[in-house]
Amino acid sequence: MTSSHSVPEAVSQRLLSFVATHREAALADSPEAALVIDAAASALTGGKRLRARFCEAGWRAVSPAIGSDIIIDAAASLEIFQAAALVHDDIIDNSDTRRGRPAAHRGLEAMHAARGWTGDAAAFGRSAAILLGDLLVAWSDDLFEEALLAHPAPRSARHEYARMRRDVTLGQFLDIAQESAWVTQPDEEHADRALEVASLKSARYSVVQPLVIGACIGGASDEQLEALRGFGLPIGLAFQLRDDLLGVFGDAAVTGKPSGDDLREGKRTLLIAYARERMDAASRAALDADLGRPDLDEADVARLQAAIIATGARDRVEQRITAFTSQADAALTSGVLAADAVADLSALAHAATARTF
Repeated sequence: MTSSHSVPEAVSQRLLSFVATHREAALADSPEAALVIDAAASALTGGKRLRARFCEAGWRAVSPAIGSDIIIDAAASLEIFQAAALVHDDIIDNSDTRRGRPAAHRGLEAMHAARGWTGDAAAFGRSAAILLGDLLVAWSDDLFEEALLAHPAPRSARHEYARMRRDVTLGQFLDIAQESAWVTQPDEEHADRALEVASLKSARYSVVQPLVIGACIGGASDEQLEALRGFGLPIGLAFQLRDDLLGVFGDAAVTGKPSGDDLREGKRTLLIAYARERMDAASRAALDADLGRPDLDEADVARLQAAIIATGARDRVEQRITAFTSQADAALTSGVLAADAVADLSALAHAATARTF
């Protein structure tokens, strides 16, 4: 098996070959069918491959006797699913950019316009991107099942993969529901609701399930799965809280999305819940009125950033990230996981939670 540091490259190469095979098949059906394959290739380009890395690290953490010939395919399938989630997420959030490039629906909109096609280019872009996301979900299933064909006991890995799909879909629904439902909920419940969404939408999906899927492929014991879950959930929560901070304070050159995008999208995160807790009624009402305004300019974003910082909310979220990371570190001391993999898990935790602004 290659070292953990080469996992992103190995996964990227596997994705290239996978897409090339499907593009050839699509061309046999229609030249235009290949257009969505090209859009899929673009959606699969870039990113840190954290889910693939967690999957492979979970596999190595259980001193695996099986799975060396399939783990990269399984890890690659998670990256395809992640691409699908991002395509759909950008439609839901009306995001224009992703990883410094046009979001998938915007890219498909531009393609429609460039080819001189008739009709509403924006509507085409959204419709085509929905189908693109669906195609990527199907591809993820295809590659995951292809990987498990050679596995002697695939049931547990299949179960965890299915659970991942359910959790992230439910978490995404709760996320968009909270953007509307918060007004009917007591203010003191907002922080707990935000963490509930973070757990389902990101923590389990981004960290816990990739770890556990990899471990199941490696033949993990119940004790090893418990240790990985004990590590993965707090790290996943810390990962999402860091993402929430980046969504408000992040540098576009680092995040690939405009600074303050979560403010324009009206995300009701733990950061916002904490800020509202420390505001007077007038300040809270002003924040609520601005959240979700797509026309917020740089000056508006700077004003809201300053107001949030003044409440101490940013510092409080940083403290939660530190606490969750410490909780995760403690889970790695159980002694049931392979020592070399534990070191890599700690490094991955740092990469996931210490991203800069």
